[in-house]
Parts: sequence; structure tokens; C-alpha cells
Amino acid sequence: KRGAGKVEGAEPRNKPPRPAPSLPTEPALYSGPFPFYRRPSQLGCFSLDAQRQYHGDAQALRYYSPPTAGQGPNFDLREGYPDRYQPRDEEVREGLDHLLRWLLEHRGGLEGGPGWLAGAIVTWRGHLTKLLTTPYERQEGWQLAASRFQGTLYLSEVETPAARAQRLARPPLLRELMYMGYKFEQYMCADKPGGSPDPSGEVNTNVAFCSVLRSRLGSHPLLFSGEVDCTDPQAPSPQPPTCYVELKTSKEMHSPGQWRSFYRHKLLKWWAQSFLLGVPNVVAGFRNPEGFVCSLKTFPTMQMFEHVRNDRDGWNPSVCMNFCAAFLSFAQNTVVQDDPRLVHLFSWEPGGPVTVSVHRDTPHVFLPTWYVEAMTQELPSPPQDTVP
Repeated sequence: KRGAGKVEGAEPRNKPPRPAPSLPTEPALYSGPFPFYRRPSQLGCFSLDAQRQYHGDAQALRYYSPPTAGQGPNFDLREGYPDRYQPRDEEVREGLDHLLRWLLEHRGGLEGGPGWLAGAIVTWRGHLTKLLTTPYERQEGWQLAASRFQGTLYLSEVETPAARAQRLARPPLLRELMYMGYKFEQYMCADKPGGSPDPSGEVNTNVAFCSVLRSRLGSHPLLFSGEVDCTDPQAPSPQPPTCYVELKTSKEMHSPGQWRSFYRHKLLKWWAQSFLLGVPNVVAGFRNPEGFVCSLKTFPTMQMFEHVRNDRDGWNPSVCMNFCAAFLSFAQNTVVQDDPRLVHLFSWEPGGPVTVSVHRDTPHVFLPTWYVEAMTQELPSPPQDTVP
């Protein structure tokens, strides 16, 4: 453990062995018992507005407002496309910037004390989701950049060349499907508690409400942020994140084979995303080929695994979490030098192990100068009580 660093310094003979240059990802290697995962607690939040500007408040939070009982959904998810659609500019690579801004503003009051951050891992929830699903992923690889600064390990995703090529060649149908997911949120959310949804407005994907949470996986303290679709004013507990609801759309299913495939692939991603954040329910709208949502179904996060428990080609939450914990240990042991301009790039392609390469300065550096400089200005120490 990194906490024992002082002892190692005193006894150079006990130098730890050099970390392995790669990490295997086969599910069978990670099938032990479920590791410890601290119930995520919300430290704060922030909002991004229609121009993608940061606000340190909850102004972008929306309120879950499903159709009343007996009134079936009949949502036209294509309505307003493309004329009332303002998609975010994906060429702008934001990295961890919004989360770092929140951290800078709140670093003095973090629960866990002033030393807690130095032992923590800071990242986006989406990056952890990719780690959780890696043992079962067959299609898409990933790259994660890592830098250590003032003890803290920061992880930020890098777009792979394949992902970039895919994004730039995204077919019109896929672009419309992305719109439909956001449109569904518009039909299901109101701007104030008890209000009614207004689907007549623009769908602007710059707007986001993000929760910032603290957790721990095994021995790794985590501080991460994730986008939240809405909060349920009628939730049994008003305490975030247990009041949050995740909204999803999916194709209508007609055969047991289609359901089986849905449970094996899509539900794994839904589980990983919501479990990490502590969101208790995912509400799915099932759309027909014409793009209308004809039915809604609630999937409690803690019951998703039941759908694949007896499927030998299914996924296992323990494997996901054990692999994630192993990757975090691998990263902690690999990135030992404390230097915000030094980047270890962890790369993974399906069928292979996670490998590492080392880079210095641009274009790989992802911790912005404004953050590094502000964090280097020491926090003012509290006034000392003078004894007369």
C-alpha cells in the first residue's frame, strides 16, 4: 500500500518489485467475492448551461415527472429533429476540467480531512464505467491518461483513433438515435418539482447536471463526478444519490432471444453506470420502429444481475468490480512519480491486456496550468491560538 512509503524509504533492501508492464482482462481471473465498495455519498454538484458554461450549483437539475398511471406513454422521439436540436461540440475535449474547477472551489472543505485528497483517485464516473465493463467488452477499446499530482492520481480518458474515426463518420441514423435518447428525457422531466414536462423546447446537449461523489473501492478512495438525468421528488429518501433516476431508451423487444441479448449487453452498461453513482433505478422507454415510446419499465439497479445470474454467457458484478480494483492498483503502482507534466497512458483493445506507455508534456498533459498553479498556492492555514 502507498501508505507504507515511509517504511520503504527507511529500508531500501525491501524495495517493491517493479510493477508488471501489463494487466490481463480475462473474466475468469477476477471471479472472486465482491470487493468492498463504500456507499457513494454526494459531496456537491455543479451545472453546465446551454453555452456549456460552469455554474457551481444545481440550476440544471430536472425533476422526474412520468405520465400519470393509466395514461400510456406515446412519446414521439423524432419530434423536433433536427431543427430544435443543439448538440454539444464534441471536438472540444474537456478532459477533467469541470470537475477540477469544482475541486478547486471545495478543496478546503472536503470530508475526510485535508490529507484525504492526497490518497484519492479523481476521475469521471464514465471512465470507471468503461473499466467495470472491460472484462466483457468485445467491440470498443479505450485509453486512459494518468498523472499524479500532490499525491492524488488523476485519470482522464483519451479518445482512441478508432473512436474518433467512428465519431466523425457517424451515420445520420445513429445521430438521430442519440437525439431520441435526449428527447425521451424531455418528455419525462420537468423544470420544477410537481411541474409538467415541456417537450416543445430545444434539445440542447450542452446542458448537464453533475453530481460529485466520494466512495472507496477496496483500498482506493475515489472522488468522481457523473451526469445525472433527474431527481425524483417522490423518492422514498430525498437524500442524493438515492433520489436520482437514470433515463434510457431501447428498442422494443419481441422474442426471448432479443431480451437475452439486452440483458447480457445493454443491462451490463446500465448497471455499471448506475451502481457506481448509487442511483437506485433506471427507467427505460421502449421505442417502436417509428420512434414512438410505447411502454416504460423500471429496472432497479440492485436487481439487474438477476436477469443474467443463470446465463452462462452473462456478466457478473464481482468480476466487473474486481477488475476495476485491480486496474486502480495497477495504475497506483505504475504512476509513482509526482509530476503533473508526466502522463502514463493506459491502453486496452478487446482480446488483449491493458498496456502502458509514458509521455511528457503536450499533447498528452491533461491537468491544466490554471489548476496546477492554484493547487500549488498553499491553502491558508487556520489562525493559530496564541497562548498569552
